[in-house]
Amino acid sequence: MKKSNKWMIFTRIYLGASILSLLLVSMMALFNPQAVMDMVSVELDNTDALSSIRGVYGGVGITICMSILYLMVKNPEKGLAFLSIFWGSYAFSRLITMISDGPLGNFGSKWLLIESIMALAGLGLWLAFNSYKGKQKLLLRSTF
Repeated sequence: MKKSNKWMIFTRIYLGASILSLLLVSMMALFNPQAVMDMVSVELDNTDALSSIRGVYGGVGITICMSILYLMVKNPEKGLAFLSIFWGSYAFSRLITMISDGPLGNFGSKWLLIESIMALAGLGLWLAFNSYKGKQKLLLRSTF
């Protein structure tokens, strides 16, 4: 098997796993937003709260899944870059919470680890993919 095919297979597995995990939460949020919030012990006690969780975790989540699917087919390299930033942003947000508000609970700590691993895995795949393809070049120009 050629090395470029190997990286493409790993890339598509990573993208597919991300789509699947995000899609599961998105579908849960669309059909039962309270189930999503039960994971963090938050009660949704009005229709505005329910519609917000449906919109953000459901609607926006599905939009993100469709975007990743498109990138998986058309430009997996950009999909890796997007997901590295996406997962890294989640992890960074949890770190800000730890600094601002104190230690995370079991749920937050577990997801900080998962999101960090996913961000680093995406970045590693992106670097390997680019390194193999020879796209990552450092051009030094003289400004004289």
